[in-house]
Amino acid sequence: MVGEARQVSGSSSAFSKKNKKLQHQGNTMAGQQQLGQENKQNHQLQQHPKAVEPNHGDIKPVVITTVPGLAISAASGGARGVAASGGVTGSGVGVYSHGANEFSLKETSPHLGGGLLNKDKTSSTYDLVEQMQYLYVKVVKSREISMFGGGEVVAEVKLGNYRGITKRVSTNNAEWDQVFAFSKDCIHSSMVEIFVKEKDKEDFLGRVWFDLNEVPKRVPPDSQLAPQWYRMEDKKGDKAKGGEVMVSIWFGTQADEAFSEAWHSKAANVHLDGLCSIKSKVYLSSKLWYLRVSVIEAQDIVMGEKGSSMMRYPELSAKVIVGNQVLRTRIAPATANRSLSNPFWNEDLMFVVAEPFEDYLLVTLEDRIAPNRDEVVGRVLLPVTSIERRLDEKPVASRWFNLDIHFNNAADQSKAVTRFASRIHLRASLDGGYHVLDEATMYGSDVRPTAKQLWKPHIGRAGNGLSPKWNEQYTWEVFDPCTVITIGVFDNSRVDNYTTNATGARDSRIGKVRIRLSTLASDRVYTHSYPLLMLHPSGVKKMGELHLAVRFSCANMVNMLHMYTIPLLPKMHYVNPLLVNQVESLRHQAVNVVASRLSRAEPPLGREVVEYMLDHDSHMWSMRKSKANFFRLMNVLASLVAIGRFLESMRNWHRPVYSTLFLIIFIVLVLVPEFIIPFVLLYMAVVGMWRYRSRPRHPPHMDTRISYAESVHPDELDEEFDSFPTSRSAEIVRMRYDRLRSVAGRIQTVVGDMATQGERFQALLSWRDPRATFLFVILCLFAAFGFYLVPIKWVVALFGLYFLRPPRFRSRLPSPAVTFFKRLPTKADSML
Repeated sequence: MVGEARQVSGSSSAFSKKNKKLQHQGNTMAGQQQLGQENKQNHQLQQHPKAVEPNHGDIKPVVITTVPGLAISAASGGARGVAASGGVTGSGVGVYSHGANEFSLKETSPHLGGGLLNKDKTSSTYDLVEQMQYLYVKVVKSREISMFGGGEVVAEVKLGNYRGITKRVSTNNAEWDQVFAFSKDCIHSSMVEIFVKEKDKEDFLGRVWFDLNEVPKRVPPDSQLAPQWYRMEDKKGDKAKGGEVMVSIWFGTQADEAFSEAWHSKAANVHLDGLCSIKSKVYLSSKLWYLRVSVIEAQDIVMGEKGSSMMRYPELSAKVIVGNQVLRTRIAPATANRSLSNPFWNEDLMFVVAEPFEDYLLVTLEDRIAPNRDEVVGRVLLPVTSIERRLDEKPVASRWFNLDIHFNNAADQSKAVTRFASRIHLRASLDGGYHVLDEATMYGSDVRPTAKQLWKPHIGRAGNGLSPKWNEQYTWEVFDPCTVITIGVFDNSRVDNYTTNATGARDSRIGKVRIRLSTLASDRVYTHSYPLLMLHPSGVKKMGELHLAVRFSCANMVNMLHMYTIPLLPKMHYVNPLLVNQVESLRHQAVNVVASRLSRAEPPLGREVVEYMLDHDSHMWSMRKSKANFFRLMNVLASLVAIGRFLESMRNWHRPVYSTLFLIIFIVLVLVPEFIIPFVLLYMAVVGMWRYRSRPRHPPHMDTRISYAESVHPDELDEEFDSFPTSRSAEIVRMRYDRLRSVAGRIQTVVGDMATQGERFQALLSWRDPRATFLFVILCLFAAFGFYLVPIKWVVALFGLYFLRPPRFRSRLPSPAVTFFKRLPTKADSML
């Protein structure tokens, strides 16, 4: 895939999730010459100029630096790095623009690596990206270096204005084994030089140079070039005292094995400690399991000293702790056939755990001796690894566990003999038949169950490449076409502050792209420029563009079509469904587990990245989203409204010819009812084939108009970005509360009207209005005899003729049936 981000901070990182994979992409800063060429190339790609937009509140301008090693920050420490984009002012400030087409999807025409003549594209690793040429220089080690005494030496690779410096090593073991990659479009020299220097000194101990015209080219799967010893010359030009250095040098592409571990010329001013944060990384999300703990009952519970001395009814409950997840049962109710020391709960508690299982299951039995004060009377500790796994709805066997009641008393703990033991009855299982929902359900990237034994064969592969000018390609196995790839772009905060990131630096959001695989045609390469849109307190902003090439390759078309008939979620979600509130709680726990595990990677992936990719705050209230969803619903109902208007138009005989033709068709279908279903199905098939010409040609993308983001009120945006609980003043909260009451009042009225109509139907036979029910019952009796004697098609035909009669034969007053229905009583009369 072609990956290029425009108008984005060069130190940004991109992140994508598919098949439980989180991809973190690091971006680097370019030097002066590279920046000039990139700006020129991207300026040619742009079809319109960019206009400068002022800074609003927390919106930080994109900053461009033209001097290697210098990062110009905004007033509040804004975005760092370069913007590979045209439209640059003399002051070096990146620009935004707002126009009618700025938020739309644009098709691109990159030169993909696969080429038009490559028929077997799936066999190529980088067939969806543009090939980028690099000069690779691998400095392995040196020997016979002449210097007084011991010390540390470094190797320096110089190409024009770019210099790459190795780590420091001692002269006794001068081995670096480092690779330097220089982008070919920034090479403005005919030779590359390699110096061996003593640390912190400018004079070199040895030097060797290579003519770039003599450098060989290598493209995988060619074998790697073997490094060779080269005699160096000292600063006087004498090769007898310069020592030797082992080097290999070649021209290659980003498909080279050395690309991922190489120092890049575009990272010329990134500190050595920050190089790890800009390298390409694949973050694998841990396999998540639902842990079900059924707390059934307990026996022979011994109350504590305080509990027994107070002579009261014990209030026993069980608290279950897994990691940082804590759930509690209700207080055991009093029953006639159970003693006070044998409480009964029979409650299911659900947790989220991740492989490898490092947590313990701690069950504590507590007695509430005072408000907000519980006394532990026993506990049991179980490793999660010892819990049985189940793949279906069959419950696992329950077990009795002895409660530890001596954990607070070292003297009692030494006693080896006890007369009896308190026990608790538990049923614990790792439910592998579910899919752990850690994403928003509407943007799910994976729906497979946790247990690998239940996985079905994959139906295809999806490829996706991203990152500013890195042209990298990723491939995932696809198990369901109705899943979503999410690609996020972030400003990498770990480039300049990697070693001191404990200060709380966060990767700021730049934008997100979602692609539903079912909207892609099989084996077609989609190359588009996606605008990176972000909603800020000052409105919607275009933060840049992300150039992607996407291809969905289908392995078996029959299997993929069969997937549309299979339930979306695993079987356990339907056989033993989870409650809605339970799903939301477990999803919150799953996000915490994923964020905790990925924060332990190197470099760590921030919680803010995980939460943004998994739409952690999608459930929060937003007036904008409420309006957007309302208009979405109105758009869905528009087709029904159009049908009603069409019938009303035919009924009013505005176009007599069409009304006559409609009436004839209606009579024919009524008299020959076996034609009705075939006619409707044939009509739908013809409409579908007719609309094939106007089918969507591009993948769907975030629409600012559908999202109601273009005309949203500023205060509604401020409310959406407010913290929870609110941090605004009392007057603003009062105003928003009154506005919410107004909106809720209208919703309340609509719901009440719908309930009123339903209660009128119920009142037909409830005898709440005895006269109305009597009339309805008598009417039903006469209608039963009438429909028995008269064929149904004649009844429908007569009703249709009566309904479609010309307006001159109709009265303007409501029909008797409508009048009768509106007179029926409702329960609104009984409301306060």
